[in-house]
Amino acid sequence: MNKTFLARIAAFACGMLLSFSVLAAGGGNLQHAGTDISDRASLQRGAQLFMNYCAGCHSLKYLRYSRMAEDLGLTEEEVMTHLNLTGAAFGDHIVSSMPADKASEWFGQVPPDLSLITRVRGSDWVFTYLKSFYLDESRPLGWNNTLFPNASMPNPLWKQQGLQHAVYGEPDATGEAPVEHLEISTPGTQSPAEFDQTVRDLTTFLEYAGEPVAIKRQGIGVWVVLFLAFLSVLAWLLKNEYWRDVH
Repeated sequence: MNKTFLARIAAFACGMLLSFSVLAAGGGNLQHAGTDISDRASLQRGAQLFMNYCAGCHSLKYLRYSRMAEDLGLTEEEVMTHLNLTGAAFGDHIVSSMPADKASEWFGQVPPDLSLITRVRGSDWVFTYLKSFYLDESRPLGWNNTLFPNASMPNPLWKQQGLQHAVYGEPDATGEAPVEHLEISTPGTQSPAEFDQTVRDLTTFLEYAGEPVAIKRQGIGVWVVLFLAFLSVLAWLLKNEYWRDVH
């Protein structure tokens, strides 16, 4: 075993340790999203949720309305009537109507584009983040988040989830009390199970938006595997035919 190979193994191990430390620093203990981009009904519900609760601030600049309609099995009329709330053309990208200068004034920064959020953070992170808002009077918008503390964003789904409050533990050496867990103080319009499905639908749509081709890629992958299996059988039969006289 040469030194180059050992160096690569050591670098890989260090990278894994760094990844785990970053996950812990960013708020580990992620909840499993359970997304399935092949579930067209979930994607359609997620698209509606995004347009109603997210698109006012956030864009999906790498996704067009027309592409979304094709992939999600929607007609142009359905998209333009129920999902296009900005008056954009059917072939336009999904861009928020919020002016950038006003966004900076209201939130302190321009809300980020969410086209690649699940590819950068992961679906489990997005799912957990959307469930981790709690009321915090010390914050300008009145909200905080246990997964992403001091986020400059209110809870977009508070009506469905209800109002969450933090339950704090014992203060540490600095005098700050950590958040032990969150409790619903005022129920929302949905039960916990229903709200989980709502967040899952929205996360599924964002996962699709990050890689629209993944839907077709997964379907093509099945045929590729079947083709390779068939090709392997042909190769095995051909090998037997060539070696028949040798044996």
